Amino acid sequence: MSMDSLEVRVVRKRQEALDICSFELARVDGLPLPAFSAGSHVDVQVPGGLTRQYSLCNDAGEQHRYRIAVLRDAASRGGSVGMHETVKEGDVIRISPPKNHFPLQQAARTLLFAGGIGVTPLLCMAQRLATLNADFTLHYCTRSPDRTAFLDEIKASAFAGRTQFHFDAGPAEQKLDIAATLAGAGPGHQLYVCGPTGFIDHVVSSAKAAGWSSEQIHLEYFGAAPQDSSGDTAFEVKIASTGKTYAVGAQQSVVAALMDQGVEILTSCEQGVCGTCITRVLEGQPDHRDMYFTDEEKAKNDQFTPCCSRAKSKTLVLDL
Repeated sequence: MSMDSLEVRVVRKRQEALDICSFELARVDGLPLPAFSAGSHVDVQVPGGLTRQYSLCNDAGEQHRYRIAVLRDAASRGGSVGMHETVKEGDVIRISPPKNHFPLQQAARTLLFAGGIGVTPLLCMAQRLATLNADFTLHYCTRSPDRTAFLDEIKASAFAGRTQFHFDAGPAEQKLDIAATLAGAGPGHQLYVCGPTGFIDHVVSSAKAAGWSSEQIHLEYFGAAPQDSSGDTAFEVKIASTGKTYAVGAQQSVVAALMDQGVEILTSCEQGVCGTCITRVLEGQPDHRDMYFTDEEKAKNDQFTPCCSRAKSKTLVLDL
């Protein structure tokens, strides 16, 4: 994490739902935290040397605290377990200043679709839209009420009347009718979706089928789908600044191969979701495996995510 990281204390840790904890963070020195906008996240240094991204889910007008929420994931690579089991109230941890790859745009009407823990950035968006008295609806989909973070908070909020809860375990009439919800989109309408990969893909494909354009659809993944790596082959990367070429093994990431040679690339999520490791490609054709770039950005082949993406060409020349 860079030198401008912030030292914060966990002033409150709270169980928000089954397997979901929230963490309220304040600066150790008591100064105001950097301002942030709806959709922002921070990189958190998790005990054990991991760095993970968590969306800010408190009101963007607040500067005395940040709040994040973390799902304890059975398939965790250490991040969520570290936050749930190791981080306690009173602990001091380091975070980055806020970053926003998922900004809220002004719109005539806004639809927010949250799947599970994907509610965190959308909760902040709903708070902002309610403050602006904008026209919006938050659709919050979870397995059951006991797995629904911030349920009581939302029911008591200024946007309670603009929120619809959809529980998998609930009666049919309260489940999300995606086709009806997406019907009648106008050019001034915007859609935001966050949650598991399958949920996002369902909302996005349904929106496109209903006539929504790519420019109207905004998404943020919380984790990448597993990649089939059985056909992966070795290739080379060339560092433009030194002219040196390094081999990347069939079962090795570009980041790992370069780290073995003393060339370090800053990473965070390690699965092509966050954009931290983006590197310019000067020559060659990347094999894009990230969830970060749009199709148009991938088609340019001028940058890639070396934490997970590979090469279709024999060599990639990197702007390093």
